[in-house]
Amino acid sequence: MQKTISPIDNQIYIEREYHSDKIEETLSNSVIAQRSWGYLNVKERVELLNKFVEDFLSKKEVVAEELCRQIGRPISQAAGELGGFKERADYMLSIAEKKLADIDVTKDNNFKNFIKRRPLGVVFVIAPWNYPYLTAVNSIIPAMAAGNCVILKHSAQTPLCAEQLYQSAQKTLPKDVFNFLHLNHKDGLKVVSDPRVNFVSFTGSVKAGYEVQKATHTKFIDMALELGGKDPAYARYDCDLEKTVENLVDGSFFNSGQSCCGIERIYVDEKIYDKFLESFILKTYNYNFGNPLKKETNLGPVVKLSAAEFIINQMNSAINKGAKKMIDENKFNYPKEHKNYLVPQILTNVNHEMNFMTEETFGPCVGIMKVRDENEAIKLMNDSPYGLTASIWTKDIEIAEKIGNQVETGTFYMNRCDYLDPALSWTGVKETGKGCSLSEVAYEKLTAPKSFHLRKEQ
Repeated sequence: MQKTISPIDNQIYIEREYHSDKIEETLSNSVIAQRSWGYLNVKERVELLNKFVEDFLSKKEVVAEELCRQIGRPISQAAGELGGFKERADYMLSIAEKKLADIDVTKDNNFKNFIKRRPLGVVFVIAPWNYPYLTAVNSIIPAMAAGNCVILKHSAQTPLCAEQLYQSAQKTLPKDVFNFLHLNHKDGLKVVSDPRVNFVSFTGSVKAGYEVQKATHTKFIDMALELGGKDPAYARYDCDLEKTVENLVDGSFFNSGQSCCGIERIYVDEKIYDKFLESFILKTYNYNFGNPLKKETNLGPVVKLSAAEFIINQMNSAINKGAKKMIDENKFNYPKEHKNYLVPQILTNVNHEMNFMTEETFGPCVGIMKVRDENEAIKLMNDSPYGLTASIWTKDIEIAEKIGNQVETGTFYMNRCDYLDPALSWTGVKETGKGCSLSEVAYEKLTAPKSFHLRKEQ
């Protein structure tokens, strides 16, 4: 039995039976459905998928409360995820016909030579809980637009997200083009290793990512892995201080810091460090922290008691090595009886001998460190096993691009953070993973080339 504990009160919110006995049927049905779905032209698939998206978006109020209860995101913010869902789905569908079209390479009139982008088959998507719809849409929409069928396994924390998407698919898409399974870890890997699965998209921990990769060792398939992150920001001396602080506070603490591309460490030029820190602290105290079901709340609990324990232990380890807390937790009024309500915290006097500055934290806390210049900032930004996003805050776009070329990351921002543009490839380097989702590049990953060399006269 799969139990979802709500972070609001740490009580069971919903329970679901695992689908161990449905794996075989679901895989078989998906393979059969894909044959017909893949033969539809792209325009027909796009029209049906637009109806799928429209139906899902019509459930905004229901989805918002379910998200709040499943992951603890404030109800005032929960429905905002649907805006991002629409933006990403709309973009990927808008470019599908052009990017999936045949590539004509004919050289003379006696031949017809072209490359067709054929679907891979069945795509297995393993989605996380922290942005359950945004991470899912990255994979499921382009996969289906490309002619693949999708089986979604969502996190045990967010089973209702898979069910909501499935309900919309039942109304709008041919049978078995989109399916879902509630699975335990063992059965999830069983599906990954099944020869009928032709592509895997996984978002989760580094450890689990290696397990997913290992499970495919008996077959030749590609995959997209988005794993750990420790995303840095560099506030250069010439930045717009007020706007920089405002954006980085939000980038550090939104969704209680539980964002794949959230800011976990900030390097500030020594010329502006004191003013930056003072402003950052003041803005952090502006949060209404507490029960996420209340409309005035804009910062809620972290998702699990075990997550809270990990975050606290990592901070305490840094404090034992000399780091200092800058936020007085007594100035916030919140449900202290629940240990997963963590006050937004800033640590200073930090360094890279502390795991807090190099290993993923995934919580409402950030380290702020003074640097001499951009060279030191670049060195420290690269001193991490991860590389999803990084940002610089400056008025000089040439400097930004120069630094961006030296920072080891999948996406580099200037004067922006914690955002995903669907026209750009979403990818990472080092222990953050491999492959990509979104952008036109995603369609290359979700299809295989088939060449046609046709001579008209023998």
